[in-house]
Order: sequence, then C-alpha cells, then structure tokens
Amino acid sequence: MNVLVVNCGSSSLKYQLIDMKGEVVLAKGLVERIGIEGSILTQKVEGREKYIIKQPMANHKEAIKLVLEALVDSTNGVIKDMSEISAVGHRVVHGGEKYSNSVLIDAEVMKALEECSKLAPLHNPPNITGINACKELMPTTPMVAVFDTAFHQTIPEYAYIYPLPYELYTEHGIRKYGFHGTSHRYVASKVAELMNDDLKNLKVITCHLGNGASIAAIKDGKSIETSMGFTPLEGIAMGTRSGSIDPAIVTFLMKELNYSIDEVNDVINKKSGVYGISGVSSDFRDIEDAAWKEDNNRAKLALDVFHYKVKKFIGSYAAVMNGVDCVVFTAGLGENSPETREAICEGLDYLGIKLDKEKNKVRGKAVEISVEGSKVKVFVIPTDEELMIARDVKELVK
Repeated sequence: MNVLVVNCGSSSLKYQLIDMKGEVVLAKGLVERIGIEGSILTQKVEGREKYIIKQPMANHKEAIKLVLEALVDSTNGVIKDMSEISAVGHRVVHGGEKYSNSVLIDAEVMKALEECSKLAPLHNPPNITGINACKELMPTTPMVAVFDTAFHQTIPEYAYIYPLPYELYTEHGIRKYGFHGTSHRYVASKVAELMNDDLKNLKVITCHLGNGASIAAIKDGKSIETSMGFTPLEGIAMGTRSGSIDPAIVTFLMKELNYSIDEVNDVINKKSGVYGISGVSSDFRDIEDAAWKEDNNRAKLALDVFHYKVKKFIGSYAAVMNGVDCVVFTAGLGENSPETREAICEGLDYLGIKLDKEKNKVRGKAVEISVEGSKVKVFVIPTDEELMIARDVKELVK
C-alpha cells in the first residue's frame, strides 16, 4: 500500500510517497513559489540525484499535477502509474472541536474545514485548496484529513477554557486548541517504544522546538495540556512569534502608538520572539553564532529568554501531571542543538533530570541523553509527522 502524504502551505507543498509495507519513503519532495515567479519542484529519491523541475505553477492544482508526473516519470519516478497510489493523507492544521481523530474526507468534512478557516485563516485555506486539487486529479482515490489539533482534543475543559465571558466560547469557539499534535503524538509513541513500556503507563513532556515551538503534557497516552492555544501564537517565545504576553500590550500599542489591528498582528507574529529580541534572525543557528562567536548580548538574551520559557513549561507540566517520567526533545532545534537541550535541562535536578553531556552530543538520532539511573529520562527523537499521517491513512482505508 502506497500512501501519498501532502502538506500544503500558501505558496508551497511538501510531499512524501510512503510504501506502508515496510514504512519506506519511496520519494519526497518540495514545491516552492506556487503562484509566484520562479516556481520549482525538487524531488529526492534515496540513492539518486535530485530531480528538479523549474516551470510556472499558477496554483496548487498545477503543482500537484506536476508532483504526480514526477512520481511516475519513467526516469526519475518511483511508480509506474497513479493507480499505485492507494490513498492520500492531507495535513490539516485546524479541525476545531469536531474532530478528535483523523477522518476520511467527504462533503461533510470539507464543509467543516471551511468553517474552521476562520480559526486558522493562514493555514486551512491552502490545506483545503490542496485537498480539492487532489480530488480533481484523483477522483477515485481515498483522501484522509489528519489534524494538527486532533491529538489535543483530550485536554480537559478546565484547561482549555479561557477566563473570558463564556459566550465567547459557546458562540465563537474561543478556547485553547493546541497545535503540532501529529508531532507530539508520534514522538510520545516512539519514546514508549524506546522505554519498552506502554504509553498509557507514562507521564511524558514533549518539546517540539523549532521556528514554531510548543510543549505538551501527555499522561496515560493522552494530551492533557499544551502550550499553544486558540492560535499557534500562544505559549513559549518562538522564531518570530511572541508567545504568551500580557494582552494589555495589544491595546497599549493601539491606543498609545496608534498601531492598526494589522500592524499589531504583524508585530506579534512576524517581528517578535527571538528575532525581535536579538535583532539578528529568526533562525536559531544564526542567533547561536552571534551569541557565542560574536559575543552579541542581545542574541544571548534571546536564547536565555527561550530556554527560560521552555523550562517554565516543563516545571508546570510536571505539576499538572503530578510527576514526569521522561522529557522528549524534537523538531529542528530540539533534535539538532545540544546546547539548547543542555541549557533547558540545567537547574531541573529537583525533578530528577540529569543530562549526560557526552550522550547529549548528538543530532537527529533517537537516543536517550540522560545519565544512567536518572529518575526522569531525557530523549532526543526526530519527529516524523509524515509517517504518522500515513499510518492514520492506512488504518482508515485498509
């Protein structure tokens, strides 16, 4: 069974074709600059040179058509024809309260996705566009929606309700939803494997750390708390997002500095976080270089703020779960920055976290990095959202 996993952004598209018999990635690729001059498709197949196509792609339908042509290309493809694609899994950012699991896409699901667009105006519309394009090109192939929000639908009501007038929740859906659910779910299941235990027996804190970042508390196999909220803006400081701040700052900017709604939104989403503090970059690698090689104090401060925020969430989630068995670091920064992991774990001895500095010198491998006998185990686990999506697809269509 071959599953095509599709992740559509506003002007980009990531994809993987996975043979579920051995969970082998047959091909993966990226389409960039859809609807923009300089459109390009780059496909990678293990053991081969990259296959690159540069040609105009006016919309997602044209992009997906090109993806399918690349997959069946006689020289650079990996399958003979499209009939070898058994199903398609679509990453969808927001499923609202309606979906706590992945679902086969039908007319009712499409209607629900449209309704959720007001909750994720930057993400759901391109997700929907990608689904419609695939349905048009592959009308008889089963399609599955896998939601970033679904895993967090187990968060209890007292944790997801904001202390606002209750009608804002009942009438407008204003509540905590949480995101990165597919990633948190994958690494939590993987750490249970590595610990040779059932996830339902464990209290796990998963740290998805990248340009976008979130923390989750997973108890008895279920998400019971997460740092992102009504939108992916809440929580820890990120690449360009502020994370949680005093909401009165918004009204201050509008009243005292005459910021418009769009200007405020631009500041807290695109000009804040470690980029806003450092003034260097939203890329943590650039900030680390500036902090350590150039002795840039603002870059050092940005890193200190980030590490501090993550540490606070780890401590609070240990309180929420009445303990913790393991902490997992994943995503770009979590998987590849030993310095970040060390800085975050420093001072968490009271929880029973003891990092092994030698073991911690690792990038992109699934491995334990705590000292032998550490009460709370610490792991690095590369996330694999595409595989998680493909597994859901397989279960739903088999």
